[in-house]
Amino acid sequence: MVREDVSMVSPRAGAPKRFAAPWLCALLLVLVLAGLQGCAHPPAGGSAAGESPAAADAADARKRAQIRLELAANYLQLGKTDVALEEVGQALAADPGNADAYHLRGLVYMAQQDWAHAEESLRRAQELKPNDPDILHNYGWLRCQREEYAQADALFQRALATPRYPSRAKTLMSQGLCQERAGQLRQAQETLLHAYEFDAGNPIVGLHLASVIFAQGDASRARFYIRRVNNGQFSDARSLWLGIKIERALRDAQAAEQLAEQLHKRYPESKEALALERGAFDE
Repeated sequence: MVREDVSMVSPRAGAPKRFAAPWLCALLLVLVLAGLQGCAHPPAGGSAAGESPAAADAADARKRAQIRLELAANYLQLGKTDVALEEVGQALAADPGNADAYHLRGLVYMAQQDWAHAEESLRRAQELKPNDPDILHNYGWLRCQREEYAQADALFQRALATPRYPSRAKTLMSQGLCQERAGQLRQAQETLLHAYEFDAGNPIVGLHLASVIFAQGDASRARFYIRRVNNGQFSDARSLWLGIKIERALRDAQAAEQLAEQLHKRYPESKEALALERGAFDE
């Protein structure tokens, strides 16, 4: 079951609107952390024969910075953002030009919803690694969080243009969600369909693909995608609620009632269950 309460901190006053499901941002953050940690293992110790003392010191500093980054990434995954920032600070003190450190610091600030500091860090990371697709992806996600949709889309496109980019499905999903949030339903549908080709079992892709298709009036096609989500292990209150609305639109009262029973039984206190009780099907 997809958790709905993994948001690490409470929203700050004046922060931009977030997606309706707070676990989305956290899930995307975990995905990018996995890639960052893969780069954070320290290099093998020892110096090459004839290496100058200055070069050896620099190599040692980079090694210490990478160890700090690995610790910071672990703390961030545990939700200990303040400790993660301290570790990143230690990494930057050892290696001030470390792009991965600025990248990770940006992710920590994103988890804290400190958008201004997150943008400063990610901009610096991109300056140091202009074509790094993971940095471009995360910078795009930040711009989307700040409702700067055109800039976000451009960054996602740059990441996707990277040859042999291994996280293409993740970026397509994020781009599609951002387009949906911007009200660009047709573009979101095309992007999410592309993401679905890469990862048909992803419940976030399936949910949002069904949502944008349904919003454009094609309930029958939307049903195909939302049923795949609700028949799997990752259905949640949002997917059940969308399924109910789709089945009602298709006049399948029995299917709608079965989903309603699941929603009441599994998520009785959810806003979706409360909306169902009110008959607020337009919410």
